[in-house]
Amino acid sequence: MQIRGGSSKGIFFDTADLPESGEERDKVILAAMEGLRPGDIRQIDGLGGGDLLTAKVALVSRSAREDADLDYLFLQVVVGEGRLSAAQGCGNILAGLLHFAIESGMLSPTDPTTKAVVHMVNNGGLCEVTVQTPDFKLAVAGSAKVDAVQGIGAPVICNYLETVGINCGKLLPTGSVLDEVDGVQVTCVDNGMPVVALRVTDFGITGYESKEELDSNEDLKERLESIRLQMGPKMNLGDVSHLTVPKMCLLSPPRSGGLMNTRTFIPHQCHAAIGVMGAFSVAVVGLLPGSIAEGIANVPNDFASVILEHPSGQFTLSLKSSSKNSELEIHETGAIRTARIISKGEVYIP
Repeated sequence: MQIRGGSSKGIFFDTADLPESGEERDKVILAAMEGLRPGDIRQIDGLGGGDLLTAKVALVSRSAREDADLDYLFLQVVVGEGRLSAAQGCGNILAGLLHFAIESGMLSPTDPTTKAVVHMVNNGGLCEVTVQTPDFKLAVAGSAKVDAVQGIGAPVICNYLETVGINCGKLLPTGSVLDEVDGVQVTCVDNGMPVVALRVTDFGITGYESKEELDSNEDLKERLESIRLQMGPKMNLGDVSHLTVPKMCLLSPPRSGGLMNTRTFIPHQCHAAIGVMGAFSVAVVGLLPGSIAEGIANVPNDFASVILEHPSGQFTLSLKSSSKNSELEIHETGAIRTARIISKGEVYIP
């Protein structure tokens, strides 16, 4: 099936329908997404959309774990390189998971909502997802709004039960709130996604530029990549030259009442909005005492509703947290998304 989840779009497969061999499986997926000659940046011969946010893949199966209902492996097609990356998860695509499972018969709906715990194979975390299923049918209409997506739809509630250090081992992967690289201070956080957060003032930009402006700023991208390659090993990620993590997020003061304004690189293109789990990590940067966000962030009194501003609008998330020995502890992170099944059928593999 082709499903939009949040502000992303991807192809969803039943894991059992694919070859067991990793290499053969990846060849089949690349043929489906990119066509006969993987590496085409337009993906004109396949189902991919020629953009990182529309070149995504979800492999779904029933889980053998006692604490989960579904297993979910996320694969990112690295556009233009003819390869897949499993180095990260994707919270937007996860929002479409129960739609796939219910429509395919993998999961039986209940009335008026259906809830399932998803095991995120990429990082081992768990997410409790709730979708609207009145009269045992998936709801499409609703009042939930996701910026970067046209219109409104039925809410998909995603409560992430394990996010802290899930990729790098701890919330602050380097062991410090502040690090310095190439003469620039950064804060590195892993609350679901490895993120390097930076001040826009260190890069001679305002932070309010459009995605297109930033994508064409080669000097900026070269500087960000130099920092990313150096911080990867310090974040326990090893050599990240062929990985899509860590994400790079530039921070500036909010303009519409949010915590901060953001411009995220994923990692070499500016995100049209902000990724779900990337937002979870960036929000923590804004709330951490002593981080680079001090003097930038408009910290709310209540973390139950934290707003991040991005190129397409706003992203709202919730944090259940506490403070212990003056250190921030995150217990649960949640977000509301929408999803829609666009099509289902057969894809022809050469």
